[in-house]
Amino acid sequence: MKVALITGGSRGIGQAMVKEFAGACYSVAFTYNENGAAAESLVTGLGEQAQRALAYQADVRDFAQAQGVVKAVQETLGPIDVLINNAGIRRDRAFHNMDPELWREVIETNLMGPFNYSRAVIGGMIRRGGVILNVASVSGLIGIAGQTNYSASKAGLIGFTKALSREVARFSVRVNAIAPGVIETDMTESLDENARRKLLAHIPMGCPGTPEQVARLALYLAGEDAAYVTGQVFTMDGGLS
Repeated sequence: MKVALITGGSRGIGQAMVKEFAGACYSVAFTYNENGAAAESLVTGLGEQAQRALAYQADVRDFAQAQGVVKAVQETLGPIDVLINNAGIRRDRAFHNMDPELWREVIETNLMGPFNYSRAVIGGMIRRGGVILNVASVSGLIGIAGQTNYSASKAGLIGFTKALSREVARFSVRVNAIAPGVIETDMTESLDENARRKLLAHIPMGCPGTPEQVARLALYLAGEDAAYVTGQVFTMDGGLS
């Protein structure tokens, strides 16, 4: 049974990925930062699959914690075949009002997190092969006003994906990224009708995507059908970009 580790797996896209991979007979481990109740509910909700799902509380910005999580997963479930760097945050603000802490928090979470976990698994993957999948954003491709910190972090993650894919391809390690656009999560559900209408007006398909759609793409990229795919960025944005 293959093993997948997903950061930020207790809600939204990460939660959908945990369910998708567990349903595809992966042993799944995921990290969460604060919401332990949501993490416990997710594991319990998997029912018969729960014996193959483990949750770890960790701050992805912490290098030592990343090493510890990876070691614990390997000792409990076995070698990690798939790493999905999904954990990320947004702290939107006009650039002229953005203080250094808002910039630093986003960059450290969205870029240091993938570095920490990729660095923790890469030694084992070089020996055995494996898949690293990074969840970027359309914001990192086109830039979005008010998101200079977020756009910069996700553009950096795309560069990270392309460079690392070249470095480890000869070891049968594949590295790809998904760049979602507007996805139906807590953020979009909380918008008032006027704000939602304005948001959807920018999307040619006229609707948001779903976390499950992103999760299904992730499962494809992790599998044998994508064995010749590496260094790519897959945009899921309904035509927004």
